[in-house]
Amino acid sequence: MQSFPHQYKVSASAETESLITLNSENVSNILSAPPKEFGGPGDQWSPETLLVAAVSDCFILTFKAIAKYSKLPWSSLHCEVDGTLDRIDGVIRFTEFNVRATLKVPAGTDVSKANQLLEKSEKGCLITNSMMAESRLEASVITA
Repeated sequence: MQSFPHQYKVSASAETESLITLNSENVSNILSAPPKEFGGPGDQWSPETLLVAAVSDCFILTFKAIAKYSKLPWSSLHCEVDGTLDRIDGVIRFTEFNVRATLKVPAGTDVSKANQLLEKSEKGCLITNSMMAESRLEASVITA
């Protein structure tokens, strides 16, 4: 692992009537649009679904690292996350993430230890731990 801090860069671009193209070095582009709840088509990834996906993905990646370090044998992990978006004090934000994880382990595995590692993974997820991260805007406007 590299020493901290790590930097991650993503760019997004769109034209007036196009989907948004998300790009990051060395990975495939992702198309994005507003979800149907905000008047979008509902058939593309949206910022909302990408955030909920990041929680699910981070949970599994965190578990994989913890299980490897703890030498816990396992065969599969399925994770479903429901994110609740609400308006609180005039601000739209996610208020809750419910993570449902199903772990398959070989017979004879210490189930108590497996549950402890799942709980540790939930507490150690850097995405959910970062939800109140500071955000800064650097903007420029170009006239045609």
